[in-house]
Amino acid sequence: MALSPVSESSELSLLRHRPLAFYCLGRLTTSLAAQMQAVAVGWQVYELTDSAFDLGLVGLVQFLPFVILALLVGSVADRFDRRLILAVSRLTQGGAMATLAIGSALGWLSFEAILALVVVLGAARAFDNPVSSALLPQLVPRATLTRALAISASSNQAATIIGPAIGGLLYVLGPTTVYSVGTAITLLGGIITLRIRVAQAAPRRDPFTLTSLFGGIHFILTQRAILGAISLDLIGVLLGGATALLPIFARDILMTGPWGLGLLRSGPAIGALALTILMARYPLRRHLGTVMLVSVAVFGAATIIFAVSTSIGVSLVALTVLGAADSISVVVRQTLIQTLTPDGMRGRVSAVSSLFVGTSNLVGEFESGVTAAWFGAVAAVLIGGLGTLAVVLWWLRLFPELRRFDRLETS
Repeated sequence: MALSPVSESSELSLLRHRPLAFYCLGRLTTSLAAQMQAVAVGWQVYELTDSAFDLGLVGLVQFLPFVILALLVGSVADRFDRRLILAVSRLTQGGAMATLAIGSALGWLSFEAILALVVVLGAARAFDNPVSSALLPQLVPRATLTRALAISASSNQAATIIGPAIGGLLYVLGPTTVYSVGTAITLLGGIITLRIRVAQAAPRRDPFTLTSLFGGIHFILTQRAILGAISLDLIGVLLGGATALLPIFARDILMTGPWGLGLLRSGPAIGALALTILMARYPLRRHLGTVMLVSVAVFGAATIIFAVSTSIGVSLVALTVLGAADSISVVVRQTLIQTLTPDGMRGRVSAVSSLFVGTSNLVGEFESGVTAAWFGAVAAVLIGGLGTLAVVLWWLRLFPELRRFDRLETS
């Protein structure tokens, strides 16, 4: 792995960079609140309906706005102030969460009302990730982009790890408490986002036309390195869906209880957090395309080890390595996209990338469930890991541009 150390003063300088600090703090608070809210909504819906189908429906209606709005989100991000869009998205999320809190406190929050508010949350969050990705390169010098992406990913991983735990603990006091705290944190994230200052002048934007609406897709199809990176990540997620089957492995294969499932679920996030912190301290400098290909191969190998393991210790290590490898792939993909995409196109390209990856997560979980139903959980995960390795070998030949992508141009 091509890691290069940076000086302590250089690292601290980037961490003290106010636009980046506000950016990461806004992302941390918003992600933290979203994780807390997800725990509360899931538990509350199950208490109201006692239906696994309704739990799945909550996830679906939250994801659908993201699919429907993806192209529009990208165009909006390339035509208007990204900082303001991001702040409005987060303040809207805070408003929806406040309504959940009020409805829970007053007792009128039905399942249908929760679904409606989850749709609002999904629509607001549809703007968050693509706009956030497009905004970051405007905040830091180009030479520090990889480190900035790693620091940003670290904040998101930290929220993923601690958010559900905080939500679960607060739920002891009732859903109103979780939603109220989530509201306060989300609104704080929106206010922090408004404090971000963008030094670069906004470039001239394309007029809003049908051609510009689909501009992100066209750009990706013409940039072979970007197409290779996005498609590799997409197929890797589709095939390597081991996390969707963790309850089966925890109970039936590793013979543990809920505590074991909790440990297994924490493994990928812990690995991802550790590697993103490492990449922030020792940023990737050279051979970025090769590093991404190797990281996806390690992801596949770790999936295979998890599939055949009968020890919770080995399984936990495999999942930790899996999460670490995935985090490298994500940081390199984002670096490549943000480096090769002109600023006036970043919103649309980021939106398409987020749509592909988000869809692959959803479809990947479904694919894992279907394959497990046909062949069993172990065989399903093993097939996914072997398939991931096969795809890496195929992509080496299919996308030589990805393999040749070397480093950031700092000029």
